[in-house]
Amino acid sequence: MVKQKTLTNPFVIAGRGLHTGVDVTMTFLPAPENHGFKFKRVDLENAPVIDADVDLVIDTSRGTLLEKNGARIGTIEHALAALTGMDLDNVLIEVNNEEAPIMDGSSRFFVEAIEKAGITEQEAEREYFEIKEKIEIYDEKSGAHIIALPDDDYRLNVMISFKSRVLNNQFATLDSISDFKNEIAYCRTFVFLHELEYLLNNNLIKGGDLKSAIVIIDKEVTQKELNRLADLFHHNRVTVKPQGILNNLDLHFDNECARHKLLDVIGDLVLCGKRIKGRIIASKPGHRPNTIFAKALKNAWKEMQSVAPEYNPDATPVLDTIQIKEYLPHRYPFLLVDKIISMNSKEVVGVKNVTHNEPFFQGHFPNEPVMPGVLLIEAMAQTGGLLVLYKLKEKFSTYFIRVDNVKFRRKVVPGDTLIFKVSLSSPIRRGIATMKGVTYVGSKIVAEGEFMAQIVKQ
Repeated sequence: MVKQKTLTNPFVIAGRGLHTGVDVTMTFLPAPENHGFKFKRVDLENAPVIDADVDLVIDTSRGTLLEKNGARIGTIEHALAALTGMDLDNVLIEVNNEEAPIMDGSSRFFVEAIEKAGITEQEAEREYFEIKEKIEIYDEKSGAHIIALPDDDYRLNVMISFKSRVLNNQFATLDSISDFKNEIAYCRTFVFLHELEYLLNNNLIKGGDLKSAIVIIDKEVTQKELNRLADLFHHNRVTVKPQGILNNLDLHFDNECARHKLLDVIGDLVLCGKRIKGRIIASKPGHRPNTIFAKALKNAWKEMQSVAPEYNPDATPVLDTIQIKEYLPHRYPFLLVDKIISMNSKEVVGVKNVTHNEPFFQGHFPNEPVMPGVLLIEAMAQTGGLLVLYKLKEKFSTYFIRVDNVKFRRKVVPGDTLIFKVSLSSPIRRGIATMKGVTYVGSKIVAEGEFMAQIVKQ
């Protein structure tokens, strides 16, 4: 079981936004369990919070831009890649302007600051989106093709291809997300020489300089033109290296451009909202296809959550009927859970086999046996009670104090095997647990509801 992590201490990153040219300060703060990554615009009235959520993406032209209720934050991909690459789950980022600082065009400064701030393990279990089957998108506009495949770690393969004699095809691989710091974090963004003036003329890269990107020379250019370029960015005079880049910096890797695109993929896919366990294969990625794919991942996660849990009758249960009675006070004829087949800190799955011998069928109804809906609610409640009580060292009881949004979708009859999936809706606080329960027969949902329970020491 992998626990969630947050920062031990806050840290600050300050610089200029690449496209807006604004001076910006970002303060990275520890955050509670299940918080995720959020941006807080402290310069705006009421300090609105913007979730790192793909549904908030409004522009991907030269970076990833989020907006919520009029509040914006842009060029966030390098910071988000660093947070995930350094194995964090919960961070609040206070920012006093609309764009993250570009720094040197990589995740380096964020990673180094995280190392100094320290990382603290939290109590809650980390939830992964485990890729079970291929997920794929093709973006006709850019020619990008991105695939997710099952794997036991987060791994990435990225290929880039440009119509350039200097930067034609490049390939980069990250064999484990744990290698992010050494293999990817220091890799800087890149730009072609012919793009620079176009970007400036279109009100972009107002905060850029020749220190924040690898400049690729993909056409013949005079030294006079290079001098003019350097003056434009208030930089010392530059020349072209034999490998076709400006001599303003040295490459960290021969394939640094492909590695930076891999960095961008990691940062953009953070917006799907879950830690990924799978292999990502991306051909010609960019912020637009990356965020399209992040949305595909988020939708696949939602669909997976609505699918009935896998039930293998041959597997040893987490709790059998005898063990269940150690935690629940219920007895015949009111113990409505036969076994627990899986359980973690946030979710439990239980099973009940419905037979014709259930006592309630005598009166409900003699000629058409149907399990009462209130007993389906009770069965989900008992399953949720086991989630709450299982790890407590002392004896407690759960008393349900509220039931909401209950729906019955089909009849439950003798011969049905009920699968109960009950999840915590929020962390348990002050002895109050809120949960959502879903009951399946086969692949079909038969009942669902939301519950609130008070935990009381016996």
